[in-house]
Amino acid sequence: MDALVPLVDASEVIARLRASTGAYDDEPVDILEHCLQCAANLVLTQPDDEELQVAGLVHDLGWLTPKTGGVDVVFDARHDAIGSELVRNALGDRVAHLVGGHIRAKRYLVATDPGYANVLTPRSVETLVFQGGPFDAEDIAQFETDPDRDALLALRRADDAAKVPGADVPDLETWIQIIERVADAARR
Repeated sequence: MDALVPLVDASEVIARLRASTGAYDDEPVDILEHCLQCAANLVLTQPDDEELQVAGLVHDLGWLTPKTGGVDVVFDARHDAIGSELVRNALGDRVAHLVGGHIRAKRYLVATDPGYANVLTPRSVETLVFQGGPFDAEDIAQFETDPDRDALLALRRADDAAKVPGADVPDLETWIQIIERVADAARR
């Protein structure tokens, strides 16, 4: 990806999410549908954490790069870090940290949960390779000290479950006030 232009407010986040309709990263659902499913899963498992839910909603925006009339999907091993910096100004440090940690959580789970790899889609297994593979003992120990460890694991599990074609989840309009609320809190 060329120069990253961070999103500055809720309206830009919403516009980027809208632009992700029809953008596929080799999964069975487009990026918007995937992100909506991820956020909906987090509402069920983490109902009191709107920042985490919004992180689920925007966690894969790092795959996208703007182009005239929409976005392109760019397969970049750093989509988590790109996404983190993309949303930091608009949604705050915690949302950015969660977005930036969703691949670390995947690598942690592959290394520590013997059954976890079985839930990964073929594409997610493929990306694991260029994302660095399972964590080693030092990485595991470091990840376990993250104050948002449990939230990162919840985000990762919601991410993995959010690839169901035709799933019935709330649409983007349902999320606008929540995105705006998280963005407002980030400005304070």
